[in-house]
Amino acid sequence: MKRNLRFRLNGRPVALDTDDQRALLWVLRGDLELTGTKYGCGEGVCGACTVAVDGAAVRSCQTPVANVEGKSIVTIEGLERDGKLHPLQQAFIDHGAVQCGYCIPAMILSAKAYLDEHPAPTEAEVREALAGNLCRCTGYQKIADAVLAAARELAHGR
Repeated sequence: MKRNLRFRLNGRPVALDTDDQRALLWVLRGDLELTGTKYGCGEGVCGACTVAVDGAAVRSCQTPVANVEGKSIVTIEGLERDGKLHPLQQAFIDHGAVQCGYCIPAMILSAKAYLDEHPAPTEAEVREALAGNLCRCTGYQKIADAVLAAARELAHGR
């Protein structure tokens, strides 16, 4: 059913008229032109479409846009502040955790949601937290290293 939906996106209010059962992924990519959120499998399995909704990692390909009404959504485009990358984004660069880059926005948002709740994780905990995000390029060691480095950085308030 088409209706007017309101939510916050990357800190800004959004109001749009759309079919409330459309997948959040297609609203973000098509209507709002935020292409950092990727389409992977379309079944919620690969994790490429992960965004944060009220701080929780959510598969946007399986989330009807009606489910985010009144909530706060953060995409990869919303992490940098005042032209400075979020510590997770910078750590992924510094640790060579990016190859093709397709899975990285979702990896970073999943890691952020986890670190917001668990600021001092072990490597095993990071690997478990990211287990639902598939990467075909890097192997996961550099990704785990980047998340752990970012956790240390965030703990020191940088």
